[in-house]
Amino acid sequence: MLTSIDRLLLVRGVPIFQELRDDFLVRLASIMNEVSYPSGKTIFEKGQEGRSLYILVAGKVRVHSGDKDLAILDKGSCFGEMSLFDSEPRSASVTAISSCDCLVLTQQQLYEAIDETPDIAVNIIRLLSRRIRSQNIKLNELETSETR
Repeated sequence: MLTSIDRLLLVRGVPIFQELRDDFLVRLASIMNEVSYPSGKTIFEKGQEGRSLYILVAGKVRVHSGDKDLAILDKGSCFGEMSLFDSEPRSASVTAISSCDCLVLTQQQLYEAIDETPDIAVNIIRLLSRRIRSQNIKLNELETSETR
């Protein structure tokens, strides 16, 4: 069981929440559920409906599409945030590499929090914009290197 301070520190480390006031982060952290997964357990599969964001409290997970690894995440990392916002099917699978503990924020919990503190929506837009911009830069670099 995490302390309130531990929860606050983990939530504060998530990019979409970094610019929020501590009083809001404390509230958000307090409503998140703690969930544990054994090693080898699939947390969610590509194509599955998703409406939750996960913050890894302990352990490691593998983000993958079939057999292809996309990322290995450890303590403090978050995953699943895309489906939290758009309710689209998961774009990748996530499997526990070791036993792991997560804080889970549901879409409903987030929407209720946004109703109370609209600033979080601005932070989310900034994060998603940065990610799209970063992917565009990578695509442009790839296209440039292929034409040489």
